[in-house]
Amino acid sequence: MSPAALPRITDTPYLADGHRAFARTVEEFVTREVAPRADARTDDDARALLGLISGAGFTRYCVPVVHGGLAVETRAALDTRALAVLRESLAGACGVADLVLVMQALGSLPISLAGTPEQCARWLPGVAAGRTITAFALTEPEAGSDVAALATRATRTGDAYVLHGHKRFISQATVADLLVVFARTGGDGARGISAFAVERSAPGLSVVPQAPMAPHPLGEVHLDGVRVPAAHRLGEEGTGMRTALRALDVCRPSVAAAACGMARRALAESITRARTRKQFGKPLWEHQLIGQKLARMATDLAAAQLLAARACAEVDAGGDATGAVSQAKLFATEAAGRIVDDAVQIHGGEGVMAGSVVERLYREVRALRIYEGTSEVQHLVIARALCRD
Repeated sequence: MSPAALPRITDTPYLADGHRAFARTVEEFVTREVAPRADARTDDDARALLGLISGAGFTRYCVPVVHGGLAVETRAALDTRALAVLRESLAGACGVADLVLVMQALGSLPISLAGTPEQCARWLPGVAAGRTITAFALTEPEAGSDVAALATRATRTGDAYVLHGHKRFISQATVADLLVVFARTGGDGARGISAFAVERSAPGLSVVPQAPMAPHPLGEVHLDGVRVPAAHRLGEEGTGMRTALRALDVCRPSVAAAACGMARRALAESITRARTRKQFGKPLWEHQLIGQKLARMATDLAAAQLLAARACAEVDAGGDATGAVSQAKLFATEAAGRIVDDAVQIHGGEGVMAGSVVERLYREVRALRIYEGTSEVQHLVIARALCRD
């Protein structure tokens, strides 16, 4: 099997012919426009990549059709399978490109899911066009996996809320025009949390950049008496956590797809290396231990792609897809970590040199096992799905 013939998510039985044709269009764009920008690092790089992606019309797949978005299969809800196709291609070529695309979806989904018609009309067309950059401000210094423990507070004062708090590890915070902020309006626990659309220009909102090991726009968000109109609350008071979890359930299959994209690229690079690099008088792949690695990598990738595609199909079909989503996110991200690690090993010294493809993937793939629910949390979610009444 040549690197070019490696399977994609679109080769699974869960994606329709329309998604396969869409994948070819995406891959041509990524090869032409994104791959040459694989070393993107700065906020300006992120904005430029979003401009390219939105110029090709792909940010429209981050918004439901009824709000100006696009879908491969015409429907009112977000086309999760199209988002997976985009992420699989983008993630293998450039981590920043993948991030800016998916954050347009995750950052705007609470508006799509819980917003009023007026709120949707105000913000979603700009998101679809790439003019409005969004962020999903949930995580806090003391509320990571236990997000129901968040401490940011929103106090009602007349026709507005005043927000005080501190968010951390917020992707796109440094470039966002609009942040969906989750804050406590009631008592302890999930039922006391509400969601708000907060414009970046709001007085009292400040962002401090953070520096992850795989560079991308990331920051801490400080809310010091930020006044938000009550008309910018998304849904009723106390429904914010439910909105956040629904948004994560829609986007988590695409995390699995991104992991598949990184793993696929790592395997392709490894096959090329194993064919062309000779040691002890024969190509690397003819050494049994290297051949074993390649076989294990290919098998892990195929299983991850099937789980990711199944999860996307179940989300798009409606109903309870939580178990399938968590299985896909868990397995695909863990498998991608193993695959990329083996790729570095196959490349030897070249694999740990800054600037090599597998070195970049090694840094980029690690976060996938943490964000949008750690692997440990996914185990708990799966067990709950299996055992609840």
